[in-house]
Amino acid sequence: MLEIYNSLTRAKAPFIPLDPGRVGMYVCGMTVYDLCHLGHARVMVVFDVVYRYLRALGYPVTYVRNITDIDDKIIRRAEERGEPFGALTARFITAMHEDAAALGCLSPDAEPRATEHIPEILDMIATLLERGLAYTATNGDVYFAVGAFPGYGRLSGKDPADLRAGARVEVEEAKRDPLDFALWKAAKPGEPAWDAPWGAGRPGWHIECSAMSTCCLGNHFDIHGGGADLQFPHHENEIAQSEGATGEPFVEVWMHNGFVRVNEEKMSKSLGNFFTVREILARYRPEEVRYFILTSHYRSPLNYDEEHLTNARAALTRFYTALRGLPSAAPAGAEAFRARFSAAMDDDFNTPVALAVLFDLVREINRVRPQDEAAAAGLGAELRSMGAVLGLVQGDADAYLKGRPMTQSIEATSIDSISTRSPPIGTGTLEIADEVINRRIEERLAARQSRNWAEADRIRDELAAAGIVLEDGPAGTTWRRA
Repeated sequence: MLEIYNSLTRAKAPFIPLDPGRVGMYVCGMTVYDLCHLGHARVMVVFDVVYRYLRALGYPVTYVRNITDIDDKIIRRAEERGEPFGALTARFITAMHEDAAALGCLSPDAEPRATEHIPEILDMIATLLERGLAYTATNGDVYFAVGAFPGYGRLSGKDPADLRAGARVEVEEAKRDPLDFALWKAAKPGEPAWDAPWGAGRPGWHIECSAMSTCCLGNHFDIHGGGADLQFPHHENEIAQSEGATGEPFVEVWMHNGFVRVNEEKMSKSLGNFFTVREILARYRPEEVRYFILTSHYRSPLNYDEEHLTNARAALTRFYTALRGLPSAAPAGAEAFRARFSAAMDDDFNTPVALAVLFDLVREINRVRPQDEAAAAGLGAELRSMGAVLGLVQGDADAYLKGRPMTQSIEATSIDSISTRSPPIGTGTLEIADEVINRRIEERLAARQSRNWAEADRIRDELAAAGIVLEDGPAGTTWRRA
């Protein structure tokens, strides 16, 4: 039975949906003012796997991942660039969708945008004001009154008294309590604004997710996910707002994926180790990046370095080499592997162990294939079936082994280059065309047939120097890119 670690209870427990006929899952998505970075990629891939596995278990899942399209950072970036905030967010929403598709992520069932849910946001703020859990400050902002909500801090394990002791209130804020947070920000000249009973303005970040999640999934739903950096204050504030407004429990299971590090250091622009998804895909194929992300348990830190990406490429090369040339077949003969794979995934989505099972299955394919290709084909179909749960090894084996990573330049992925018609990700030019390689293989075959071993070796060495690996077998010579 599937067990999930709950950040709220700090323990693993069997997953039992609130409604057996539907699982509701909400994941905090991107604030669209820039290109997606590696941390965003991890969130997308991690919860894509959760979505896939829940569906594989037979659960009807409603997967909601929001888009924050109004926010302080968005407004500042639009002002810096002298363009309407809607034009800015439209470009980066398109880029985000391209990045997610490149990484093999399935589309969410719903993708609400904050600007499309202003009425729901206003209703929730009005309810909080009526219940004495919010107040209008002297500066026109509306704040949530943290002190009026019992249990604040239970998700993060933080004591409000300790938080107050270290809190700092900005000069322009008119809070009654340093822990209070903005539900509504009063309109400022030149900024986007919407009418509200308490004055024109725009929503605060936290209230957006409370309104969108409850609108799409109801007041009480199964799973809420996001990065560990959102646990406090964002998710803590979501609980306070949502439960304060509805009077019901908000979420059953809270899931948080770990931080991303680069060469064992925190990823940040100030350290110069900040990578966008597109910068990484300029050097590695999307499936390799996805594989790399899944080599760490989702709750553990993920350390990006060149060696890990190279290992991901080697692993996928091994998988696709085992599948290459196998005839189509129905999955068969891997009951023990399936049981181990399911046990790994049932244990809080333990993808590193699940990948180890796939490696063992590849060894079995390679062991069986020389004696019984039909049995190997059944095992290969099982490999693809299990891989589908992880979003891996679904492509054509020959195409993967002969392909190369994207070769676009980093300069071409700047903010200015992103438009609603930006080029697809994951494609690039080949240094040596396939037809040239095939012709050289034919020339090598002719040299071997005429016993000109020196010429045959010279051609092999020439191709090897260009990164082309030749593999001779009973069915002839195949090739792949190193």
